[in-house]
Amino acid sequence: MRLFAPRLADGARLDLEGVVLRLKVNPQARRISLRIDARTGEAVATAPSARRLHDAVAFAGTRRAWLAERLVARAAAPAPVAGAAIELFGTPYVLVPDGRRPRLSAAQISGCGQGTVDPQLVVRAIRREALSVFSARTEMHCRRLGVTPPAVSTTDTRSRWGSCTPAAGRRRAWIRLSWRLALAPFEVADYVVAHECAHLIEANHGPRFWTLVGSLVGDPSPHRAYLRREGPRLHGFGR
Repeated sequence: MRLFAPRLADGARLDLEGVVLRLKVNPQARRISLRIDARTGEAVATAPSARRLHDAVAFAGTRRAWLAERLVARAAAPAPVAGAAIELFGTPYVLVPDGRRPRLSAAQISGCGQGTVDPQLVVRAIRREALSVFSARTEMHCRRLGVTPPAVSTTDTRSRWGSCTPAAGRRRAWIRLSWRLALAPFEVADYVVAHECAHLIEANHGPRFWTLVGSLVGDPSPHRAYLRREGPRLHGFGR
């Protein structure tokens, strides 16, 4: 039984054998694509035109199992409740809601609520730690590359883990990194930092770019695979 009428139009939703699929038209898209919306948790099939929506649905049908796996992974995101442990850069921290000023100690995220955990306070503590680690790693990678360290900030983007804006005139270069990388192992997060630092020299993904990344963190393939596999879970945390 379908949950939604199968009208193939931008924004329509279909029941794909238990997987809710939202259709999207993006004239700038070069091809049909599938993803999990980090904000809503829906499966989204994007087509470059309304005429290609039938193709998008057909393609989603062939990848239904993959979509279901991604949705299950997202649902498995750890719940921020008292006594739960959250791993930051691979180190577990227990949530202790004993006040309103979030802080990290050796093995705890304390002050993240009064009796019950306030997810916003947890995120605040994680973002603070993430920025500290990202800034230190950016400085180290830039020193190895021989470039001036850029400004660093954290974001919560849904489509990318990081971005790099090169310097222009008097404007300083700027790297933005998803704070959710703090929920991944240190090596994975460090790869993304190195990836964006390499863009300060090579604003593309050509062979020279990947050589630079490899000189900083070695083979990036395992880290990229981790983000593809675990990305939905990281994006699902605290939502």
